Amino acid sequence: MDKLSQKQAELIVRTMADTAIRNEAYFSDLDAVMGDADFGVSLAGGFNAVLGQWEKFDMSSIGSFLLGVSTAITGNTGGCSGPVWGTLFMRCGMAFRGKNEVGLDEIIAALKSAIEGIMKRGGAQLGDKTLVDALDAIVKSLEKSLESGEPMMDAFKKASDAAVEMRETTKDWVAKRGRQSFTGDRSIGTYDPGIVAVGDMTKAITVALSQEG
Repeated sequence: MDKLSQKQAELIVRTMADTAIRNEAYFSDLDAVMGDADFGVSLAGGFNAVLGQWEKFDMSSIGSFLLGVSTAITGNTGGCSGPVWGTLFMRCGMAFRGKNEVGLDEIIAALKSAIEGIMKRGGAQLGDKTLVDALDAIVKSLEKSLESGEPMMDAFKKASDAAVEMRETTKDWVAKRGRQSFTGDRSIGTYDPGIVAVGDMTKAITVALSQEG
């Protein structure tokens, strides 16, 4: 495929929701190590709301659909996760407004906008050991694939590998945002649940897209 279709965009969101709900306990256990153990519960709650409101979303374009997802996530995800994940979908929705298919260059631009929005909303910077670092790894991987002219599916697979690798890359970093940041150097050697979630979701997305049809 050389373009991501509306149907595939919907599949991606469903896959993210399934991953969040399936891993609710696991993500909360990761958060319990240095946080307040509610990340998995909050994320699952938001995505359960997305699935529950699915039939009400405006499916006239990828953008309108993602903006609806953003509203559902923001209003139903507890803690700081709501604004962060809501901003991810909102910025992508704004970038894809009126579009029923998008190319790799458009996806990269949307994710860059999302990263910018999340950093403004939550104050996180690259290197703070948050999901921003995983999203940045995805963008950098996609940019390399775009430059080399790789097929979109191959680009997605490499990007998901990059996102998964970030959980190990960042494990020995000091957390500088969120509840984990309060623990200082004790956060070294622990996984950030947001980074793990992004990696698990992107892996699941590549499997779902490759099995499509």
